[in-house]
Amino acid sequence: MASVQIQDVRKSYGQLQTIKGVSVEVPDGAFVVLVGPSGCGKSTLLRMIAGLEEISDGTIRIGGKVINDVEPKNRDIAMVFQNYALYPHMTIAENMAFSLKLAKRSKAEIETRVTEAARILGLSDYLERFPKQLSGGQRQRVAMGRAIVRNPQVFLFDEPLSNLDAKLRVQMRTELKELHARLKTTTIYVTHDQIEAMTMADRIVVMRDGIVEQVGAPLDLYDRPVNTFVASFIGSPSMNFIAGTITDDRAAITTANGDRLPLVQGIEARGPVSFGIRPEHLFVTGEGKGFEIEVTAVEPTGSETYVQGVLGDQKISALLRERVAVQVGQKLRLDMAPANVHLFDSASGQRLG
Repeated sequence: MASVQIQDVRKSYGQLQTIKGVSVEVPDGAFVVLVGPSGCGKSTLLRMIAGLEEISDGTIRIGGKVINDVEPKNRDIAMVFQNYALYPHMTIAENMAFSLKLAKRSKAEIETRVTEAARILGLSDYLERFPKQLSGGQRQRVAMGRAIVRNPQVFLFDEPLSNLDAKLRVQMRTELKELHARLKTTTIYVTHDQIEAMTMADRIVVMRDGIVEQVGAPLDLYDRPVNTFVASFIGSPSMNFIAGTITDDRAAITTANGDRLPLVQGIEARGPVSFGIRPEHLFVTGEGKGFEIEVTAVEPTGSETYVQGVLGDQKISALLRERVAVQVGQKLRLDMAPANVHLFDSASGQRLG
């Protein structure tokens, strides 16, 4: 195992800069997830760590050693891709053993490592089968087994669950976390799925346009996003944002339609702001409280009801734990506790308070 230090790393393709000075510390044994929308640079950064992309500027260290100019095969990392990339003419055992054979390991060592990896991944009964005889989830386990047998310092995962169906993705998320808890190998995992990031990571690195917006534990990012981008990206459904103005008494924000929404005391701000509230923190209230939306969609799931509506020209989502007898086109008044309010500067999007 080893820590990974990424210091002011940049990547350019001619005049186009895709990674713009990223610095991230990955502690020894941590499970760190790089998350962000398509094109944010997360996969490029992972490939730079792996040595599959050259570093234009900055430094990457693994276990304290600078690896900028070290060949990929000598970085002591193992990478699992979105595509399983298994050899169809080889058995599962042969696929898992292939890299060890290239490294000229002894037959006894290869057999020991493959047997142990298969046991960990629940593949012991499939070693003599071929990839076409396995399900998608089993093939992904083989790809992980091929990485495990190398006993690397660092695991790199590039959206490994994207090709799986929804139910299998949930199962594989759990298996990956259990695998990490067992092996305790430093892991860097790339995904665009914030649910994967929230459920799997020790720390999340949120990226946008080649920069890091915020780094922290999943619930830290959920509870105190530094800006509207992180607030909208982390959490499902996304956070609501309501434009308004803080009046002189600073106790409430006044919306465009005249509703006054509560603020946590002590906010040192005045003027135009963006009021953030997560859908699960809204609840139905009575006349004269909160704000009123016109309902545009109602989606009951049994345990909760997802209501969408509009407040003027702004879309509002509410995830209600109670069953609500409301129809499309009706009015619904919603309120929230001041402690659940997030406040952002209208111009910069940065958090206030």
